Amino acid sequence: NLQESESENKLDGETASDSESKSEFGGSPPVPTSDDTPEVLNRALSNLSSRWKNWWVRGILTLAMITFFFIIIYLGPMVLMTIVMCVQIKCFHEIITIGYNVYHSYDLPWFRTLSWYFLLCVNYFFYGETVTDYFFTLVQREEPLRILSKYHRFISFTLYLTGFCMFVLSLVKKHYRLQFYMFGWTHVTLLIVVTQSHLIIHNLFEGMIWFIVPISCVICNDIMAYMFGFFFGRTPLIKLSPKKTWEGFIGGFFSTVLFGLLLSYVMSGYRCFTCPVEFNNDTNSFTVDCEPSELFQLQEYNIPVVLQSVVGWKTVRMYPFQIHSIALSTFASLIGPFGGFFASGFKRAFKIKDFANTIPGHGGIMDRFDCQYLMATFVNVYIASFIRGPNPSKLIQQFLTLRPDQQLHIFNTLKAHLVDKGILGSLEDA
Repeated sequence: NLQESESENKLDGETASDSESKSEFGGSPPVPTSDDTPEVLNRALSNLSSRWKNWWVRGILTLAMITFFFIIIYLGPMVLMTIVMCVQIKCFHEIITIGYNVYHSYDLPWFRTLSWYFLLCVNYFFYGETVTDYFFTLVQREEPLRILSKYHRFISFTLYLTGFCMFVLSLVKKHYRLQFYMFGWTHVTLLIVVTQSHLIIHNLFEGMIWFIVPISCVICNDIMAYMFGFFFGRTPLIKLSPKKTWEGFIGGFFSTVLFGLLLSYVMSGYRCFTCPVEFNNDTNSFTVDCEPSELFQLQEYNIPVVLQSVVGWKTVRMYPFQIHSIALSTFASLIGPFGGFFASGFKRAFKIKDFANTIPGHGGIMDRFDCQYLMATFVNVYIASFIRGPNPSKLIQQFLTLRPDQQLHIFNTLKAHLVDKGILGSLEDA
């Protein structure tokens, strides 16, 4: 009997130490997260097998979410940022709720209050940095905002320190280990969710195309991998996700790269997608009007000799951004799914099917955005490493806030530098 008990405990990677941990924290029964399929769909699909019923439910809800995605894109950057914030809050809520339920944290004093307080502190810090960076002129124009901007990091640290002291004061003798465990749970959740959503907004400010193409590539890969796996899948890909297959993984890769090239070609021709999102201080609104950079101007490229006989062309006209889209779509289809595998491992560890039951057939919001957060970090790093250069407009904004003597010093230094290089003299002659 003892051997049978041990073998049962080792199912799904669970060991005896896991069982001891569970007993110490009060046990961890499965969290019920069954999908609430609308009654209309249940009646309409009642004659289908569970496999095909799930296929139709997922398909219909996916089309609905894609439609919603197009609507918020049409509504503009401000609505997009608001949606990102709402998604972030919902994902945080789902993960925190799992910890709260699985480890029976009901008796922990101030746990939920402190979790949401730390979320508020981290958001205040990150979004305050964003406001100061992208709305510098507006901040300097308003006295209260200027004071908040000047002491922003000190205020942020003070807020966090207050929460830290509240946590220490809430420690009780019989719950020490569990309280520190949940303290770590909260901070890891903040690192995964809030930091990544902040990077998504930074990508948005670089241009809507840097927001839409990566997200669309992840969505495309998720759909096409599911489709290829559903119809052609035979070979299991990874034990963490038994339903994932090599056929779906490979089919999703080629489909996503092709989709990224086509979507990039279409979007690169519109300034509303390619121009950086900037705040116009005169109209107090966001603007996306600019002269397209070289990334979004058609150029002619020579096709490799090996492929010329296949395609029948020697050259091809395309946008340079399309080349970058290959890197984005490749990451979305080869590395992005590991965000989903990570989430699958997390759910298996706590014996839950989904993070929540928000979306029928899909689970919770976190179930849909597990790969998006990993993608957001990659895009931000990619832009910083290969795309972004010095921003003259931001330098000028900061220059105008300096004292007159500081501005004059910078002017004379810059003038002397230009004269030494012979640039200023040539300009005067012209």
